[in-house]
Amino acid sequence: MNLAARKPEACPALVLNADFRPLSYFPLSLWSWQDALKAVFLDRVDVVAQYDTKVHSPTFEMRLPSVVSLKTYVSHARTPAFTRFNVFLRDRFTCQYCRSTERDQLTFDHVVPRSKGGRTTWQNIVAACSACNIRKGGRMPEVARMIPARKPRRPTMFELNERGRAFPPHYLHDSWQDFLYWDIELEP
Repeated sequence: MNLAARKPEACPALVLNADFRPLSYFPLSLWSWQDALKAVFLDRVDVVAQYDTKVHSPTFEMRLPSVVSLKTYVSHARTPAFTRFNVFLRDRFTCQYCRSTERDQLTFDHVVPRSKGGRTTWQNIVAACSACNIRKGGRMPEVARMIPARKPRRPTMFELNERGRAFPPHYLHDSWQDFLYWDIELEP
């Protein structure tokens, strides 16, 4: 597909913090073309790179930004939100019982079952495939003979970002490469 013929909807903008690092790696910090243009016009971002695709009005024409950087640094939360997605990311999208990496079968398991007083916290939830979750059921890990590969714990934002870098999205525009560092071999 010719880049010039790209529809605006297919032109997300990579959003970098003021230090030129992505706001997040997983999910990758992307804005729609409309949000990116709005931020440009409100002078909240600097345009770092552009697509060949242009949008225009009767009196104005502009190439769509492919990379923008915030003008003001945004501090990251010190502790990550406890979400299903972040649990999967912490556990590298791998069942902690059988080590399966089939993402469509992934769910989460209470290591200490709720029926035995287990809580829904970072320290008691692990990623598990559906088959292992059903097999373990409401039993304790020792009784089920299913001990998680890693003891569950609260990750840091740094750990989640580092793990996210190992799972690049399906679409990466060439102009993003310098800012993402996805296992790119640097030239000497």
